[in-house]
Amino acid sequence: MSLTVAIVGRPNVGKSTLFNRLVGKKLALVDDQPGVTRDRRFGPAHLGDLDFTVIDTAGLEEIFDESLAARMREQTETAIQEADVALLLIDARAGITPLDEHFARRLRKAKTPIILIANKCESKASLAGIGEAFRLGLGAPLPISAEHGEGLSELYDALSEHAKRKNGRAGDAVEPGDAVEPGDIDAELEALPDDEAEAPKILQLAIVGRPNVGKSTLVNALLGEERQLTGPEAGITRDSIAVDWHWKGTPIRLIDTAGLRRRARVVEKLERLSGADADRAVRYAHVVVLVLDAHDMLEKQDLTIARHVIEEGRGLVIVANKWDAIEDKNEALKKLKDRVEKSLPQVTGIPIVTLSARSGRNLDKLMQAVFKTYAQWNKRVPTAQLNRFLEAATAAHPPPLVRGRRIKVRYMTQIKTRPPTFSLFAAKADDLPDAYARYLVNGIRERFDLMGVAIRLNLRRTDNPFAERE
Repeated sequence: MSLTVAIVGRPNVGKSTLFNRLVGKKLALVDDQPGVTRDRRFGPAHLGDLDFTVIDTAGLEEIFDESLAARMREQTETAIQEADVALLLIDARAGITPLDEHFARRLRKAKTPIILIANKCESKASLAGIGEAFRLGLGAPLPISAEHGEGLSELYDALSEHAKRKNGRAGDAVEPGDAVEPGDIDAELEALPDDEAEAPKILQLAIVGRPNVGKSTLVNALLGEERQLTGPEAGITRDSIAVDWHWKGTPIRLIDTAGLRRRARVVEKLERLSGADADRAVRYAHVVVLVLDAHDMLEKQDLTIARHVIEEGRGLVIVANKWDAIEDKNEALKKLKDRVEKSLPQVTGIPIVTLSARSGRNLDKLMQAVFKTYAQWNKRVPTAQLNRFLEAATAAHPPPLVRGRRIKVRYMTQIKTRPPTFSLFAAKADDLPDAYARYLVNGIRERFDLMGVAIRLNLRRTDNPFAERE
């Protein structure tokens, strides 16, 4: 049974830095600005032979109104309740603050065991703070430096004791169980199979869009719980948060991302980091859901995001959220379809789903579109069928003449999936006009039902075997 460890503390004490150190990757955004982390982030952590799940949390603050900070506090308290043990971090260089003392009192009343961690202990400036930490009443603090990786052996010893008690057997190492591994996108990417092998077992589904279009609300609706922070404020989500779940028995890794604004409007470093994190999620996704606000659909930024998804070769599904607030639904849908067809001609047949994330309307239709797009993204067309299509296509519309000679198209084969990629072998392939290549791509899309996914066509030249004799 896996151990679950929550990292808690006031803002800017190094929680996300310790999280990244334990998971071995920079999954959580880190900045000198306090309050960077807002949502709970889970990750698979390792210390020696100890494997466990670690939860990064927002800074605990004494706020109980309807504000964003209060909702962040609720997320942190949920993480503490879910954890088997909590690590309370303090900044040893800054010493004990009244906020540290307040939350130490609250945590002493909680049922979750607490380990006191004195962070930023890489210099002598931390000695006074370590001494002050004893008055919190949580025992001797463990001095560490999350940034430099110092003191982790003592943390291993402390966590091992809790793991042994949970497993009920002294001396046994914690076995990796069904630990949630959200955010570990790099490992999933490395595990992608070769072309002839099976498709990835876990569908990577990224939710993207402009700020405040309802991405996190949609994630919560799919999960059936208030997993992500939501609210009227724009830009609540900062990290790309991944959650492992199942939709009717199918394993999916659902990735909520930060809102993407036009780069010219992004001036703060933290927003640039959030945007880079969202771009990374798109690159590693299999299918991307682009969420639009039904009141303001397919703005320039929406089209920029859609084109980026297509260029990366990901499957694309467009969602018009807040559809229940639209009066003339038929007219609005017609305008949206026309705009998609005219603005994204490189991929025809992109599925469009209208829904209301708040009420949960049409979630089934969304997932049906996702699975269909995923199947097409993984589709392989037999070479024999491809060449029968090629023969018919070139007979109906032969390649144009180039310098008085017709380009001889010889044969075609699919060289990979995810996305479907084809190689066309032809004499003087470099001279084949782009318009004719698009004609072949559109024919492949219609003939083999590859609507809504990017198709790549590589032109390969076949040399004339008699060229040297001429």
